[in-house]
Amino acid sequence: PGLVGGHCIGVDPYYLTYKAEQLGYHSQVILAGRRINDDMGRYVAENAVKKLINVGVNVKNAKVAVLGFTFKENCPDIRNTKIVDIYTTLSEYTNNITIYDPWANHEEVKREYNLDILNKLYPSEKYDAIILGVAHKEFLSLDISSLIKDNAVVYDVKGILDREMVDGRL
Repeated sequence: PGLVGGHCIGVDPYYLTYKAEQLGYHSQVILAGRRINDDMGRYVAENAVKKLINVGVNVKNAKVAVLGFTFKENCPDIRNTKIVDIYTTLSEYTNNITIYDPWANHEEVKREYNLDILNKLYPSEKYDAIILGVAHKEFLSLDISSLIKDNAVVYDVKGILDREMVDGRL
């Protein structure tokens, strides 16, 4: 299980199970895996919200930065990205969400998902939570501590940050 999107792993299992059904085989394991992965964006967002509550942040007014939008690292492809699921769930709790992705084309994201993203972060902005959703190489050298407020939550979906600096990870 993980935040799996894209045009292959995120979609192809459905083709496989469709064909298997035609041949009389009911592929419950593959479908169960897809159900878990399809709900992973909600899982990440809700866990980040719980962690914000635990540190005393008013979630309705929380400023959240989501790092990454593409479906995989160091690639501009946004097809079937699961980051949109994180955004959708977070937007049930707060409207102060910034998405930053140096690889994604902001016009394509606007056209396909009707979302505005940044291709550059502003150092003066401070966030109550940061969710690292894509392991872009730019994020390895990013000074996360300079972007967060006191009592902030850092959630590392991809497991690329030092454990000491994160509050949650998959």
